[in-house]
Amino acid sequence: MGAKSEALAKQFEAKAQEAVAVLEKLSDTDWKKVTAAEKWTVGATTHHLAGAFEAVAGIVTAIVSGQAPRSFTTAMLEEMNAKHSREHANCSRAETIALLKNSAPAAAAVVRGLSDDQLAKSGTVFADAPPMTAEQLIARGLINHVDEHVASIRKTVGH
Repeated sequence: MGAKSEALAKQFEAKAQEAVAVLEKLSDTDWKKVTAAEKWTVGATTHHLAGAFEAVAGIVTAIVSGQAPRSFTTAMLEEMNAKHSREHANCSRAETIALLKNSAPAAAAVVRGLSDDQLAKSGTVFADAPPMTAEQLIARGLINHVDEHVASIRKTVGH
């Protein structure tokens, strides 16, 4: 809707495409390596990232509609992430990269559809953290999230 949301969507799409380019070059051995930062397999880290796109887009939508979660804590997120990493430690490379490729455009579409006023709306994302604007959540939960995990994967596999 707005120039700011279009710029954020394009920035996120570029990060997601960069992630796919890195991931598609990995060997099966690389896919099974455990990252130092997350202490998850590269596959589980990728699966986490792909799944986070939809979740973050959903929370952004909740913030702009005034329906942000009120009782979700950072500890709850950490437990969910730990469980997810165990469940997806041996996930398929092809399926996980496909999930990443499919979830990124949907998240970008949510971002692209926001007005500047909606980007400035604030809401509680975590009960134990200060409120965030939709724009801050997009920056942290989508754009920076990709950077963080891709950097960890690159470090782990030596690329």
